[in-house]
Amino acid sequence: MTQAAQALLGCIADDFTGATDLANMLVRGGMRTVQTIGIPEAGTRIDADAIVVALKSRTIAADDAVRQSLDALEWLREQGCRQFFFKYCSTFDSTDKGNIGPVADALLDALKSDFTIACPAFPENGRTIFRGNLFVGDVLLNESGMENHPLTPMTDPNLVRVLQRQTESKVGLIRYDTIAKGVDAIRARIDELKKDGVRLALADAVSDADLYVLGEACRDLALITGGSGIALGLPQNFRAANLLAHAEHAADLPKIEGKSVVLAGSASKATNAQVARWRESKPSFRIDPLALSRGEPVVQNAVEFAREHDEPVLIYATSSPDDVKAVQKELGVEKAGQLVEDALASIARALRDEGCVKFVVAGGETSGAVVQALDVRMLRIGPQIDPGVPATQSIGATADESLDLALKSGNFGTTDFFEKALKAL
Repeated sequence: MTQAAQALLGCIADDFTGATDLANMLVRGGMRTVQTIGIPEAGTRIDADAIVVALKSRTIAADDAVRQSLDALEWLREQGCRQFFFKYCSTFDSTDKGNIGPVADALLDALKSDFTIACPAFPENGRTIFRGNLFVGDVLLNESGMENHPLTPMTDPNLVRVLQRQTESKVGLIRYDTIAKGVDAIRARIDELKKDGVRLALADAVSDADLYVLGEACRDLALITGGSGIALGLPQNFRAANLLAHAEHAADLPKIEGKSVVLAGSASKATNAQVARWRESKPSFRIDPLALSRGEPVVQNAVEFAREHDEPVLIYATSSPDDVKAVQKELGVEKAGQLVEDALASIARALRDEGCVKFVVAGGETSGAVVQALDVRMLRIGPQIDPGVPATQSIGATADESLDLALKSGNFGTTDFFEKALKAL
């Protein structure tokens, strides 16, 4: 690959839908972006301005998350990337053991860098940070429903405290009043924090304008960490350095024809509302984890249900937090989640074999399981469907035909997202 084709920005995402969310932002900024599912084989070369490596490392053991992230970093460095981005959820999904802090520390060490920011803000989707506290809409993080998350319950809205519990590095804060003064003030604050021994600093952001300013201020950082929102300001840095031309058609995807299906595994408020909206007028099939645990032919029944309908169907395991807790109490948290993921992955594979080429998937863990089952290795990123969720198309799948996919984080999307996604695909 020629020097001109080398990627500029190398990104590591801790789940599949988060990777797609980030890639969406970069495409909107005019960067030709490819998302890989896991780390490609050594020697693989990708012609893109930005590459996003999607891992499934959000809820695994911290040591494993660090190892996978460092492997992804090494591969991205081989692609010639000039700057690196560690992407996690805009609701900072994590526990006191990690994985955000440990991974950020390890990446800083590998890059021989002494400072980075942490900014999960995504104002367009209602995630804002004020004095280090994360708001979801008008409520604090711990009142948003995320306190009931089955794997990463978020009970403390102050991200300075949350991150400090995950790392031995000193954690600081770049407050909103500094950000309001502009790029020079932010860089001066970064210098102050570094002199005070701070290695990781939360950055306030209450608007997209704040994210653009932060992006410019962090132009020279080897590593940036945060949600997809902070990526808004990064393409312009490369453009200002005459490294990136404006790609007017960065989001164009070839059109393909074929059957469609909607698969939902997330138990988030947003996905529950989307499932309820669909079920009002369209065919749906519920996956029962307890029936799966009893060995009932749930997968076969779901595939047969889809086969019987000429129109797209919804196959879902989405349920209320109370129902999720009841199932987890009987089966255990890990087993309950794995049963659902395996079932939806098997259903996706079976439907693909029967000619389905368009998949709308709700939930980060579910999306990861589905794309692995479909043997999707890379995605070309297309136009935005809803904030944080673009249309995508597989590259280099084993089947002759490409697949259209909309991979949605559980918390994202309007109530009618499934309908909009099918129309976009």
